[in-house]
Amino acid sequence: MAAEIVNPRSDSAHGSAHDSSTRGSAHNSAQDSATHGTADAGNGVDEPFDPAFALHRGGKMAIRATVPVRDKDDLSLAYTPGVAKVCSAIAERPELVHDYTWKSQVVAVVTDGTAVLGLGDIGPEASLPVMEGKAILFKQFGGVDAVPLALATTDTDEIIETVVRLAPSFGGVNLEDIAAPRCFEIERRLQERLDIPVFHDDQHGTAVVTLAALRNAAKLTGRTLGELRAVISGAGAAGVAIAKFLLAAGLGDVAVADRKGIVSADRDDLTDVKRELAALTNRAGLSGSLEAALSGADVFIGVSGGTVPEPAIASMAPGAFVFAMANPNPEVHPDIAHRYAAVVATGRSDYPNQINNVLAFPGIFAGALQVRASRITESMKIAAANALADVVGDELAADYVIPSPFDERVAPAVTAAVAAAARAEGVARR
Repeated sequence: MAAEIVNPRSDSAHGSAHDSSTRGSAHNSAQDSATHGTADAGNGVDEPFDPAFALHRGGKMAIRATVPVRDKDDLSLAYTPGVAKVCSAIAERPELVHDYTWKSQVVAVVTDGTAVLGLGDIGPEASLPVMEGKAILFKQFGGVDAVPLALATTDTDEIIETVVRLAPSFGGVNLEDIAAPRCFEIERRLQERLDIPVFHDDQHGTAVVTLAALRNAAKLTGRTLGELRAVISGAGAAGVAIAKFLLAAGLGDVAVADRKGIVSADRDDLTDVKRELAALTNRAGLSGSLEAALSGADVFIGVSGGTVPEPAIASMAPGAFVFAMANPNPEVHPDIAHRYAAVVATGRSDYPNQINNVLAFPGIFAGALQVRASRITESMKIAAANALADVVGDELAADYVIPSPFDERVAPAVTAAVAAAARAEGVARR
C-alpha cells in the first residue's frame, strides 16, 4: 500500500502554498481554543491562549492511504495475497522498489535535537514540532513526502548507523538541526555509505539561498561575484557552508569570523573544520576582529546572532550588501543597514529579501528524487541557486533580490534545474 504524508488541516494534499483551507482550519482551531481560555486546558499546560499552541494541538501532519481498501478485492490487492507478487519482484530486481513503493518520493528528516532553531540543545522530543514543520514544508512547497525522525542519541557513530539502517525506506535524507562540528562528519560519512542524497539543510539550503540573493544583488549594482569581498559572522554549520559554496561559485574573497575573531591560519585554537576553512578562505590575509575585517568589505553575511556595531557597517565599501540573517534579531537592524547598504536582507518574513531555506530544499529534493540521483552535488546546488535567482527576472530591485517562498514559480524552477544538473553530472539514474 502506498501512502502520502499530508497536513491534516488541508483539504488537499497537493494544495498550493496559498491554500485557504489550511489557514482556515488553523484559524478555527485557534478560535476553539480561545473559547476555552487556554491553549491546552486540561493537558498540564497552563498558558494563556496562544495560536501557536492551538495550531500544534495533535501535531501538524498525518499519513493517509492513496489507494482504496473498500472490500475484500481491494484488500487482497493492497495486502495479502497481491502484495506478495510485488515483494517477490522487488526481491529479484531491487531497483523496482522505486516504482512499487513510496521510496522514491519520501525523505527522512533526521535530527538529534542539539541545534534547534535559536533554541539550541533542547533534545529530540522538543525538536519534533520543528521536524513536523519541515515535513509539511517539503509537501507544501515541493510535493515531497517527508517523515520526521528525532533520534535519542547524540553519538556520531550511533546517528550514522541508525540512519544507514533506516535508509532502505527512503529516497533521501535531510539532516536537520544537528550541532556543528558533528554535523559535518555525519553528513560526509552518510553520503559515503548511502546511494541516496544526504543533505544537511542548515548548511546547504542556507548557502543556496544566500548565493541566489548575492548574485542578484551584484547584478543590480553592476558587479560580478568575483569583484566582491565578503565577511561572514559565524563559523558554525551555516557559516562554513556558505563560505565554501560562495568561493566555489566564484566569489572574490571571504573571511569568516567566530567568537574569537577572523578564522586565520595564524591562530592556534582552531578545530579541524576551522583549519580547513582557514586554508580555503581569507585570501586577503586578514586577522583580528570581525569589525576590523568589515572595513572596506562589500558584503556582510550574518549567521551567528549577536550585534554588529553601526560604525563597523558604516566602514564597509560604498554600495555594500548586508545580509543579517539571525532570527529573531538580525545582527544589524534593517533600519541601520539601509543607511549604508545598497541591498539589505534578513532571515525574517516581515522585511523584504527574506533568506529562507524553504526556497531551496523542497525543489532540490524534488529534482534529485525525480531523477533518482545518488547524491546532491555542488553543481546541483549551484544550479538551484541560479534558478532561484532567475525567478526574480526583470522585477529585480533593491527590495526584491530573492523571491517569496509563496511564489509558485520557485519550486518548479529549482526542481527542473537540479534534475538537469544531476543528469549532466552523471549522478541521475533515470
